[in-house]
Amino acid sequence: MELLDQLLTCADCCGEFIFTAGEQLFFFDKQFKNDPKRCKPCKSRRAGASLKPGASPAAAGLSRTETRTECSECGIETTVPFKPTQGRPVLCRQCFQDKRALSTGGLEAAASTAQLAASGPAGERVMSGTELMVGSAHQA
Repeated sequence: MELLDQLLTCADCCGEFIFTAGEQLFFFDKQFKNDPKRCKPCKSRRAGASLKPGASPAAAGLSRTETRTECSECGIETTVPFKPTQGRPVLCRQCFQDKRALSTGGLEAAASTAQLAASGPAGERVMSGTELMVGSAHQA
């Protein structure tokens, strides 16, 4: 596969820029489907606008949806960073953290129960069928 430099037009400044063979190979390796739209100065200017410290998402051209709603657990009015869908519970920060702590605690309890069950009565180790077969082969 032979790649040749291409002359492209920038979508922002309408200037021409070269899409080099090396850049094309990079795009091919990363499986990018589209050629670049902007020249390097316009691309860095656009990226720089979103990276300024203290800049809001709106300054970077991104909008964040915030919806006021009522918590399904405690009933207080809260703001969530998404648009709630019908039929699904919406939790305030406190109820969400409480529910998350309960579900994490449940996993830890299940893991310790499984570990106790595997250790056998009075903390003795229970051998699996394979270990028993191997152990009896050594005794014979």
